[in-house]
Amino acid sequence: MMACAGGLLAAQSTQQPAHQNSEKSNPNTASENPKPRVRPVDVAPALPTRFDFLRGAYGEYRANNDLLYYHLDIRVDPEQKFILGKNTIRFRMLKAGARIQLDLNEALAIDRIVWGETELKYERDTGAVFVDFPRTLKVGELVTIDFYYSGHPAETGRFGAFTFKKDAAGRTWINTACEESGASMWWPNKDQWHDEVEQMDISVAVPIGLTDVSNGKFAAKTDLGDGYTRWDWHVSYPINNYDVSLNIGAYEHYSDKLGDLALDFYVLPEDLEKSKPQFAQAKGMLEAYQHYFGAYPFAKDGYKLIEAPYSGMEHQSAVTYGNLFENGYLGKDWTGVGISPRFDFIIIHESGHEWFGNAVSARDKADMWIHEGWTTYLESLYVEYRWGKEDALKYLSGYRPKVHSLRPIMAERGVNADPTEDQYFKGALMLNTLRSVVGDDAKWFALIRGLYQQYKYQNILTEDVVAYFNQHTGMNLTPICNQYLRHAAIPRLEVLFGEAAGTVMYKWNADEPEFAMPVRVGMAGQWRLLQPTTQWQSMRWDGTREDFQVDLDHYYVDLNKQ
Repeated sequence: MMACAGGLLAAQSTQQPAHQNSEKSNPNTASENPKPRVRPVDVAPALPTRFDFLRGAYGEYRANNDLLYYHLDIRVDPEQKFILGKNTIRFRMLKAGARIQLDLNEALAIDRIVWGETELKYERDTGAVFVDFPRTLKVGELVTIDFYYSGHPAETGRFGAFTFKKDAAGRTWINTACEESGASMWWPNKDQWHDEVEQMDISVAVPIGLTDVSNGKFAAKTDLGDGYTRWDWHVSYPINNYDVSLNIGAYEHYSDKLGDLALDFYVLPEDLEKSKPQFAQAKGMLEAYQHYFGAYPFAKDGYKLIEAPYSGMEHQSAVTYGNLFENGYLGKDWTGVGISPRFDFIIIHESGHEWFGNAVSARDKADMWIHEGWTTYLESLYVEYRWGKEDALKYLSGYRPKVHSLRPIMAERGVNADPTEDQYFKGALMLNTLRSVVGDDAKWFALIRGLYQQYKYQNILTEDVVAYFNQHTGMNLTPICNQYLRHAAIPRLEVLFGEAAGTVMYKWNADEPEFAMPVRVGMAGQWRLLQPTTQWQSMRWDGTREDFQVDLDHYYVDLNKQ
């Protein structure tokens, strides 16, 4: 989130026009690279609600079925701020049973749930909906139900989940962005991360004169004859539920191509001309990420950038954008080292989620660094592709002051827990460190490309990433990854001078007992590679205490000299 969420930024910018009212992708408004404010989530996880347990746990009534297909058919009334819809849900039973769990926010009414001609009974428990069938469904049985619902969606969270707004000219502007609050805030679905639907159709009926832009490939536009137009979109790939979006407004549309890949852009009329030079950056972004990881993963659906009243979100094949058509982040130098003003942060970050977050997805929210840490690292790869490795390292160094290290990156699984914001910056800095541990750029780039290709269109856990790294490097990287992901502190190199002339003692101070990581020490241009462990070792050092340094450009570690 912004990522952005799908790639997300929490603070609001004082520089935004009135219609720009929330931010995503990283947690703090950029200025002169300040230490970000500490948010409650950075200090301790929130106490889970009952629905967090019901939503976060992959319980028996979720695990007994495999999602195959959704058709979300929704009608939006801007004047009444009302939605009326139906989601056709198709799934295959993995275990015999007569009950499944879906989810829909309590603010919305369930009008009925039907299976063929049979109206099904259900039980609501906070946001969970337990649907009961009149007989036991068999293993392998294909089941299709229609879930009818209606109501006034609740506006909640940093992005509002489902918002009825006006643009600067007073025209209707309606958007969804619900990575944290959950897709069930506005439509019925299996609201979890484990099981993604394989394909989807989205139909959105809006008053004539308005355009809906949703995920996937445009399929049809139909005048319904009652003052409404239905916009139909088809999603050809697995999609996570929070990526499903609608964007309704007085959009102007223009298009381009990158090879055979369709590029489509949707902006408000007054922003049409200034969007064109800014959105031209999408081609260079796509070329960079394709260079490192392979073809854009949603080629059948195309790539879209859509103007929205918040800074951005990584909605699959329909990336939303609100970065004021300026470089940097909301016009500011996001990492504070002079690199960010060269490019539009939202285009580069949120689109990076197409590879990590959308194509490769975490199975549990606790493992969200797979979305955000990786995509933040992709920002540096974009910089490296465009301007070289030295600038990429400089860019990454700007993220160091944003890390708090007050609790581990990874949250508790099974309870819909929000990870700390360190997942962005510490996650990226860990990956840069691993590149140095591998010690061979050709091997590193083959490694990360192979990992992406291995897990494309899959939902994975941190253990899958680490196991792949171990297998394909022949190294045991588990203690290193665990230290950065499962503990609050980063490794600290303890260096002791004065025990014997010309000799220093050194070891790692780390939570992982088996932690051992090579690191370059000495002086810039004269680095030597050490192999410290958590046990004291010694080395010859003829320089001064002040001369002894660690190569912090390539390793995210602390140094303590005594």
